[in-house]
This record gives sequence, structure tokens and C-alpha cells, in this order.
Amino acid sequence: MDRDYDLAELDSALLHSIYAGKLRYCPETESTNTLGVQAAGSGAQEGTILLANQQTAGRGRNGHTWYSQPGTAILVSVVLRPPISATEALWLSLMTGVAVHDAISGICGLSCDLRWPNDLLIGRKKICGILTEISADSDQLRFAVIGIGVNVNQRSFPAEFSDSATSLLIETGKEWSRTELLIALLQALELEYRRTLSRSEEEALLHRLEAISSYVMGRPVHVDEAGGYDGITAGLDRRGFLRVRTPDGMRTVLSGGVRERS
Repeated sequence: MDRDYDLAELDSALLHSIYAGKLRYCPETESTNTLGVQAAGSGAQEGTILLANQQTAGRGRNGHTWYSQPGTAILVSVVLRPPISATEALWLSLMTGVAVHDAISGICGLSCDLRWPNDLLIGRKKICGILTEISADSDQLRFAVIGIGVNVNQRSFPAEFSDSATSLLIETGKEWSRTELLIALLQALELEYRRTLSRSEEEALLHRLEAISSYVMGRPVHVDEAGGYDGITAGLDRRGFLRVRTPDGMRTVLSGGVRERS
């Protein structure tokens, strides 16, 4: 299957989208999000895509690293300039999770589980990570860079990742076109983005999130923030934040990592 992308096919498929004429490709980079933040800070238009075939220093949420092999994963970042406040930026990560879920389901026939707010799993192993980085003036968002890493055609992972990561190839036994999957992903992302900006779709997005996530309700978890605490997930609030029922009452997770307790 493709060891590199069909850039002509990508350009053609995105011709009438928010991304038209805004694809920037580099074979190798430290991090597409680093490129995206630099580009956005220099005035890159909304819809600019930073795409790489390999990352040497990929970043995840809360300082985690993102492992990738050359030519096997989707490693992409998108610049957006939504007219929202910084406090509403969580919606961007959540809508991206839904978009990636729908793209993988549509192309590969696999159903992923969303681990709030930014991981997609098959079973208990991660197949996609999402990292949203923002810049704001006061409370108004200047730009957001959404980084997406999808494990597509990896046949194996190093020992330190083998218990926590999987790929579409491992799960299905076949290789997949990254070009085809990336097109579906970007199209789904634009659809979810337009829905999110309409404001009238927030409740519908929450329902879609709850439908694809076994983690948001009734799951025993440990939360890293506020010194760390344990509880049972109790759904999402109207802003998309995760609620956790603890022995001391209901708490809302604002930024900390959430992991299932065994």
C-alpha cells in the first residue's frame, strides 16, 4: 500500500473544501503541530494542512510522546480560526474525535471507542491521538492547531508501546490507503467544524460523543488533576467536560488526564 501520499489525489479531493490549495507536505518533520503553530502565528489561512510522512518528535497531550514509523501513520495538523472563546476550545478536540471515528468507520468498517477527550481506542489500545493547541488574545481565540495521529499500517510496535497501541492493519489484517483515509478524515472534520460553529449543534454533538464512548458513563477512572482522585464517570456537561462521581461528590474534569482503573 502507499508508502507515500498521492498529493495530486489529495488536492483534487479537497478542491471545494476549506482546505483547497492549502496543503503543505514535508516528508519528515519533528512535529506537524510545531509546524502548524509556526504557520498560524505567521498568518496561515484557516484550513491550512501540515502533513508529514514521518515525525521524529511527535507530541501528545500532557507531555506524552507519539511514536510513528515512516510511511505507516497519518500525521497531520490543521489550522483553524474559529470565532470562539478560549474556554470553548474543548469542542474542537471533541468534534475531531467524532470526525476520526466516522472516517475510520466509513473506510475500514471498524468502530472505535472515544476516551475523553482526545484518544480513540480499539479494545484498550490506542489507534488515534488528538492534540489541540491554541493561541488567544485575552479570551478570544486567535487560532487553533489540531494535530491528529492515526496508526494505519504499522505491523508492530516497540515493547514499550505494544500493550497500549494498535493499528488498522493489526486489527483488520490488511493494509489501507492513507490517502483515502486522510481524505475521508478531513472531509468529516470540515463537516463537524461547520456544525460546531453553528452553535445549534452542540447538544447533538454531545449525543454523538456519548454514543461512541463507553468511557463517559459508568467507567471507574483515575483523574490526574487537582492532586489526583478516583471516581465513576457520569456523563458530559453542557460544555463537553467530563463529570466524575467521587465519594466526596460530583467533580468536573477540566484538563487532567483520565485513565481507566482496573
